[in-house]
Amino acid sequence: MKRFFISGTGTNVGKTYTTLMLMEYFAKKGYRVGAFKPIETGVLEKPEDGEKLLIKAKKLNPDFQDIVIKDIVPITFALPAAPFVAKKNQKIEYEKIDLAFEKLKKRCDVLFIEGAGGLMVPVDEKYYMIDFATYFDAVTLLVSHGKLGCINDTLLSLNLLKQKKLPHLWCVNLKEDDKNDFFKTTLPYYKYYFKNPYILPNDIETLYDKMINFI
Repeated sequence: MKRFFISGTGTNVGKTYTTLMLMEYFAKKGYRVGAFKPIETGVLEKPEDGEKLLIKAKKLNPDFQDIVIKDIVPITFALPAAPFVAKKNQKIEYEKIDLAFEKLKKRCDVLFIEGAGGLMVPVDEKYYMIDFATYFDAVTLLVSHGKLGCINDTLLSLNLLKQKKLPHLWCVNLKEDDKNDFFKTTLPYYKYYFKNPYILPNDIETLYDKMINFI
């Protein structure tokens, strides 16, 4: 079972959107797909991102029919902040995360593990979000936004992954409202520096081809 850790250059860059898109594409190619979001904050009733992942997983994978939201998102906090802050005086119950992970991984060929925020979001006194890549022995897919400033955000995050010697890929989640500015202010540099950046949704097929090299 292969695992991909979906992280971002920050919050609200489209990690869940990208994860859902990848689940659909991998399922079309014959893989049993699953989704996992160990921690979600800003949850008052149900975890919104987790619910989307659960619905998609059940739609695409018959082996997920008995999975419930607590399996997809074992830990939630009400405050919309980094887990370190949102947990207040509580401890992160890694046992819950481990149990959910063991349950899910038996039911899929590819498990997409979605982080919260960016790579350096503090989880607790010991771990940052980037540590989940090693914790789950997963290949990281970094999702970047398409707004002005994304070059800096992307390079900083990619340099961190390189320093940590973590296997990784990256892509741009290009929202419709950002397209015009992105093509003028950002794409020229990306093409110079990266040659062929993966820009979603158009490049989903080429990104998939690259990801399966890790399977």
